[in-house]
Amino acid sequence: MADGLKLAFGPFGAPGPGVFIVFCDDKLKFGRATADALGSAIDLVRRAAKAEHFTGNSGSALELIVPAGLDVARLVVIGTGKAAPLAQKDRLKLGGVAMGKLPVKASEGTVFAELPGGAMSADEAADLVQGMRLRAYAFDRYKTRRKDDDKPPEKRSITIAVGDVAAARRAFVAREAVTGGVLLARDLVNEPANVLYPDEFARRTLALKKAGVAVEVLDVAAMKKLGMNALLGVGQGSAHESRVVVMRWNGGKKGEAPVAFIGKGVCFDTGGISIKPAAAMEDMKGDMGGAACVTGLMQALAARKAKVNAVGVIGLVENMPDGKAQRPGDIVTSMSGQTIEIINTDAEGRLVLADCLWYTAQRFKPKFMIDLATLTGAIIVALGQEYAGMFANDDELAERLDKAGAATGEKVWRMPLAPEYDKMIDSKFADMKNTGGSRWGGAITAAQFIKRFVDDKTPWAHLDVAGTAFDSRQTDINKSWGSGWGVRLLDRLVQDYYEG
Repeated sequence: MADGLKLAFGPFGAPGPGVFIVFCDDKLKFGRATADALGSAIDLVRRAAKAEHFTGNSGSALELIVPAGLDVARLVVIGTGKAAPLAQKDRLKLGGVAMGKLPVKASEGTVFAELPGGAMSADEAADLVQGMRLRAYAFDRYKTRRKDDDKPPEKRSITIAVGDVAAARRAFVAREAVTGGVLLARDLVNEPANVLYPDEFARRTLALKKAGVAVEVLDVAAMKKLGMNALLGVGQGSAHESRVVVMRWNGGKKGEAPVAFIGKGVCFDTGGISIKPAAAMEDMKGDMGGAACVTGLMQALAARKAKVNAVGVIGLVENMPDGKAQRPGDIVTSMSGQTIEIINTDAEGRLVLADCLWYTAQRFKPKFMIDLATLTGAIIVALGQEYAGMFANDDELAERLDKAGAATGEKVWRMPLAPEYDKMIDSKFADMKNTGGSRWGGAITAAQFIKRFVDDKTPWAHLDVAGTAFDSRQTDINKSWGSGWGVRLLDRLVQDYYEG
């Protein structure tokens, strides 16, 4: 790995001299291979567990330094809870907890992929390692001074002991591809806006060509020709020109309609003329979290050779105040021909999505369209950071997203769409306004606006990821400001329902 971390599968046996990590249930029961490796140290574990009131609850840990009877520097026992089959998200969590218990200075360690009922299957062990890899991510490329205690070794080697090494390696291939997509999305969100402006973001997507993704970049002239005036209006006050990137992965049957993903990519959002307050404006470098997810997803699908035709379209802009910037009261004509009165220039993401969705539907005639956008603070008021808001015109697509969310832990909650909300965005001067004009139902009126640029015949879902894409709730598999949220969710959706 580029960060010096090597995670490798190996057979059960005596642990190495570094950190030794094992699992037990809430009865302090171990698997056979684990018990054999612990030997007489099991009695020490039980005495320490009693003294520390450790009961093996899921995710809890007991640590012993230089334990007697074992030639290891540290023994970590992690609880799995009640003896029952673990879901994939639970195995990811265990991997994250295990990685978190490896000291920063530890250069080597051994993790036994065994539950009390026996060795993990190849798929289960691969999930465990994926959780470890997701937890290990850190974005520190701009730190030039670090205390010695904070510096990990240049090389760290962790062995994950399994029953069938070859099978575990095979099972991890697809998970490694998805993990790479998540980490790419995190990198993009974490980058500062002076580094990752629209043209640079577009340039970075070209790296996906190595995985077999066809990448096409539309410049301002191309967008003007297409009539993408809603998107272009957002970026016209920036020194950095806007871009639209079209990514295509053709892993399905030739000629079969693709699945389509559309991402809001506002590389920095000042609010434009309707400028935001200064407090926490630095977070607006993450207003391209939807575009980052789509980019990471396209890499993941290609890297694991997904048997599907997929399209990713991202609209990349900067929303800046300037003499050329869009003003409240302006009226723009979108690519669809519908006119939009600008009430608030800080309601810009929906303008980007309007043209990108229309373009995607007209050009690719997809099976469905899913857009992702850090769109409204209102969705955070409604759902906090546990769920992304989901709006959909198709019950089947919504149900499938809900199930994929439950399986991956990237959860969605369906919100209403109804014609009664349309009157809130009706305009006196144009076909619609770009905001409802009040605090009430802000996430819903935004979705209602976007819906006007979707053909009713095309299944569509809008995911408002304002609470989950960045500065979100920290979890056992994510300690990063940029979460990469949505890559695993959408990959699971594709894998479960749309691959040939």
